[in-house]
Amino acid sequence: MYLGLAFLDWLVVAGYVAVIVALGWWAKRRVRTSGDYFMAGRRGNKIAMIANALGAGTHTDQAIAVAGAAYKVGLAGIWYQWVYLFVTPFFWLLTPIYRRLRYVTTADYYDERFGSKLSVAYVVMAMMYFAMDLGLILKGTALAISAITGGQISTESIIIFIIIFFLTYSVAGGLASALSLNLLQGIFILLLSFMLIPFALVRGGGMEAIKEKLPGYMFSFVAPHEVTLFFIIMFVINGLIGIVAQPHHMAVASSGKTEKSCRMGWTYGTFTKRIATLGWAFIGVFAAALYPGLSEHNRELAFGIAVKNLLPLGLVGLMIAAMTAAVLPVCHNYMVSGSALFTENIFKRYRKAELSNNQELRIARFASVIIMVGGVAVALTIPSIVKGLILQMFLTSYFGISFYLGIMWRRANRYGVWASLIVAFMANLIVGPYLPFGLHLGVPYQIAVFLPAGFLAMIVVSLLTQPEPEEKLNAIYALLHTPVGEEFRLRERGIEMKFEGDSKPEEEITDVSLEERGHSLLLVDLLDLHKKFSFKRYRVDLEGFAVALLFVLGIFAIGLIAAAAG
Repeated sequence: MYLGLAFLDWLVVAGYVAVIVALGWWAKRRVRTSGDYFMAGRRGNKIAMIANALGAGTHTDQAIAVAGAAYKVGLAGIWYQWVYLFVTPFFWLLTPIYRRLRYVTTADYYDERFGSKLSVAYVVMAMMYFAMDLGLILKGTALAISAITGGQISTESIIIFIIIFFLTYSVAGGLASALSLNLLQGIFILLLSFMLIPFALVRGGGMEAIKEKLPGYMFSFVAPHEVTLFFIIMFVINGLIGIVAQPHHMAVASSGKTEKSCRMGWTYGTFTKRIATLGWAFIGVFAAALYPGLSEHNRELAFGIAVKNLLPLGLVGLMIAAMTAAVLPVCHNYMVSGSALFTENIFKRYRKAELSNNQELRIARFASVIIMVGGVAVALTIPSIVKGLILQMFLTSYFGISFYLGIMWRRANRYGVWASLIVAFMANLIVGPYLPFGLHLGVPYQIAVFLPAGFLAMIVVSLLTQPEPEEKLNAIYALLHTPVGEEFRLRERGIEMKFEGDSKPEEEITDVSLEERGHSLLLVDLLDLHKKFSFKRYRVDLEGFAVALLFVLGIFAIGLIAAAAG
């Protein structure tokens, strides 16, 4: 034994580290431009995009938070992540919007649609989001690994090791590293999610014996407190609004060669995570039966305690490797997206001279390191994972309102966005427990107030103020109405594309646009559907959305069957 781990476990961890570093430096050879670094040249195929979405959307801190919540409230604790289960079918509809915009960052969208000041405001929010999430990820993972070693390795030491390991492979290769490594790391993430379950069942004497040790609500997906039905409904709505403004999703959703690879990647990579989340929740419930007594404050130690007590030699090392694997891809996507925001939307904006590709890459890599330093600072000071997750959801929801309205409604303007941000934020402050004179309402009630207030403020103020320039609107909607592979139509009209990348059409190009052959977008045309709708025109959206809904029902059914077992 050394530092709480057996020699075999150290061998497993060392072997994993060696493989990942080697693959990362191999990916570096393919990075020649900032487009390669930020968007992997938009060359991702379906498998790479699925793996990238799984890796980017799956963090060890999520497993720790879900297991900790399930330890106290039962399977209902899963909704801290399953809040996005019913949102995932919408990813099929949203993904081609990101891809057709042909931007590098989401801040590009705010710049082109609403002006440079709102782009800067978005960058500020995004940097806060990245720093907070990186801090949560590092802190949650370090706490769990420290618990596995019995506290012999401090959380601070683990954070430093993860950062060094991460920077070694990631800064070199940008998003190309993620697309190369995420398939391997996706396998490790699934191992993380289900590895403990058979050992817990054996230790507990089977599902029936475990159920006898716990109250009945522990195997229900709706809890009598904390995670109630109203909580679930409001979190799902908030998740749908906020998901579009998460700053890394431009890279996650639009780095594929075709629209279909992007749709398949974000939708079904995320569905894979929804299945994995079931494993986290059951681990928390089983830990409550096997190792009772953790306080509310310490509930997030449940996952690490289960690993330490249940897994045999060798598998403990594999679990640590799996936990590290879950950290790396999301930190990678955040760091690359954050450096893209800084490079594209701040540095290049205020630097007059043109930058060479090598200069851009140096700036991007420098920005990546700075972002990671901010994440470490947050990791060393952040108080609670669950509270941090909720705050992140609020931040993105403020901007999600304007993202949706800016796509669906030409009349939406910059004044409406500012009004929406201010009203939503102030409403949240007043109804929540953040001010001495506030109403001190719970999180679901805060959502029920600030989201409608934000939408209403943007609509009213946009109607009362000057619209955006028609020329700018025409350019943006030309992008949205031009499927990937038909970029020649944009060039013929003189429409500028921020970053085209490697583009491939879904079908053979003819005189008839792909939009008229089933590739029109429901969300872009939402307010005009009464004039335009036909199944033929929106075939790809409708068929894909229907199949994704079936996946939702299937995953939920798996959860219900597993909960009823024994």
